[in-house]
Amino acid sequence: MEQLAQAREYQEQEADALSAAEIGAVAHLYRGEVYRSTLWRTRLDTTTNWAVVTLGVALSITFASPEASPLPLVLVGILILFFLAMEARRYRYFNVFRARTRWLETHFYAPMLSGEPRPPECDWRRELSKDYRRPEYHVGYGRAIARRIRRNYLWILLIQSIAFAGKVIIHPGPAESLSQVLQRAAVGPLPGGLIVGLGMIYVASFLTLAVWSQYADRQRAIRRGGKASASMG
Repeated sequence: MEQLAQAREYQEQEADALSAAEIGAVAHLYRGEVYRSTLWRTRLDTTTNWAVVTLGVALSITFASPEASPLPLVLVGILILFFLAMEARRYRYFNVFRARTRWLETHFYAPMLSGEPRPPECDWRRELSKDYRRPEYHVGYGRAIARRIRRNYLWILLIQSIAFAGKVIIHPGPAESLSQVLQRAAVGPLPGGLIVGLGMIYVASFLTLAVWSQYADRQRAIRRGGKASASMG
């Protein structure tokens, strides 16, 4: 029985071992995944840059003169939301390639460099193979939006909101009452109170999503306990 157990253990070790040619193929695979994750990371930065540039244009138009309308700061919010939706979609693609890269680093390179046995909780090659055979997103669209807000867009949206508030308070002259501020905040047939109320909901929603994203990611890290996960993502 002891010899049978030793033979079975030897077979399992041999099954997990890779030949020199296979190790070379995995190395090339890792380089490819790093390249793809870097490429999609660049696309994420591009979308953020578009949002920053459009906000800068809106600020320039709005503060060009005291008589200029604050309407561009309202309209640019629509463009920022569009860029956010686009970037969240790109982030889901980026997350796939980043997950594969981290999977190889954690289950292949780290044990090889440290000389320690690979984590026993999963067959890392089988999980990676499944992800290649039937690829799927590792993060939901809602969480992708929340993460992009937390990382970048929250600050863009706060600058937009502060600029709008500053515009209606100081232009064309310092406001003397709240009713005057609300009057300046009006956009066409929409009263200023409605615009300000929607703006407060706008900011509060993004703050809530940012805080929720931070909490959800932290809880996920606690559940994993700093150990290699048995599944990708």
